[in-house]
Amino acid sequence: MSWNEPTQVTGEWDEGHSPRRRKAARYAVPVAVAGVAAATIGLVPAFAGSGSPDLPKISAQDLIAKVAKSDVQQLSGTVRVTTDLGLPSLPGGAAGGFAGGQAGAGGKGGDGASAAPQSKLMELASGSHTLRVAADGPEKQRVSIVDKAAEYSLVHNGNELWAYDSGSNTALHSTDLDAQKHGSRHGSAEGLPKDLKNATPQDLAQQALKAAGDTTSVTVDGTAKVAGRDAYQLLIKPKQAASTVGSIRVAVDAENGVPLKFTLTPKSGGAAAVDVGYTNVEFAKPAASTFSFTPPKGAKVVDGDKVEAQRKHGKDLPSEGARDFAKDKGGPNVIGKGWTSIATIKGEGSGMPSGKEQGGAGGDAATFLDSIGEKAHGSFGSGRIFSTRLVNALITDKGTVYVGAVDKQALIDAANAAK
Repeated sequence: MSWNEPTQVTGEWDEGHSPRRRKAARYAVPVAVAGVAAATIGLVPAFAGSGSPDLPKISAQDLIAKVAKSDVQQLSGTVRVTTDLGLPSLPGGAAGGFAGGQAGAGGKGGDGASAAPQSKLMELASGSHTLRVAADGPEKQRVSIVDKAAEYSLVHNGNELWAYDSGSNTALHSTDLDAQKHGSRHGSAEGLPKDLKNATPQDLAQQALKAAGDTTSVTVDGTAKVAGRDAYQLLIKPKQAASTVGSIRVAVDAENGVPLKFTLTPKSGGAAAVDVGYTNVEFAKPAASTFSFTPPKGAKVVDGDKVEAQRKHGKDLPSEGARDFAKDKGGPNVIGKGWTSIATIKGEGSGMPSGKEQGGAGGDAATFLDSIGEKAHGSFGSGRIFSTRLVNALITDKGTVYVGAVDKQALIDAANAAK
């Protein structure tokens, strides 16, 4: 389903006590950035136009305050997303193949899996994608993922939410929106499911600004043209050596304070691991028809509220082990501080197959794991480390998982301390 779209001053972050700084200091939970990097999208720098506009000088504190004060709730535009996390290729396809498999199964069975936001989240974890976005206050938002052969749309209009996948001609319809209890800011997709909420520069920038505490350096690093608009560039750098994040650059609209582009570069260098930005944007009221949706003739319409109720009861989980995991209401524990926070999930019993196992399924599994993971040893015992350009994970032979946007030694140290 398609829809019409309107076609240097630097300063270290200061934890002072002035009213202005106290307001800016509300952004102080850096583990959120690691969460975005590990669980959602990564996006290559490609959207800044030529030239650096001559803008009035502004301090980092004032620029952060400008973002916080921005109250733009009406916009429409196109967002380009490219992900380069360096995920290993898995049998049957790239890292995103698991999601594709789910979508394919949904498409064949007509159970709505292909239209579920969860499967689309995995697709955004690699490669390049084009999104069209629109917002008109907290009650109306639309996000469409436009691919070569198909389009996926999420439409929130009042008390209704539609998710439609043109590839399988399947639509999910829901009227049970927890998001209606919360307002939308910066034209973000607050009314949409969490799975695709972090698909715009505004949402990613809000997460990044939460990291601006005593573990972070924040400066204004010049200006840029983004989507034809003048912007300041806010540069965020972790001070903690063990972090795998090199820097985060946020282009902020000089006029209205809306983040226009978000770029996360790993400490290892190379292309950005996380970069998302507008290629065009207009801050005007979108046409009312933008938020209208009627399933096309012949489409399979699935009751999304019923699907969600089944999911909450674990009916769609594939195994007893998965059901047991879902019952763990405690979730992962977080250890460490700031950018070096590490999420831990306590394992029980044996973890992955041992390299000592020879022959049979166990030996094959161990050989495969050796090909994508690196063996690790410490006073905690032994395990394997699985790495991307940004996030590392240690899975011990006892099944405990340590994961974060930190280097490998930090994971080993955390495991040793917890043994």
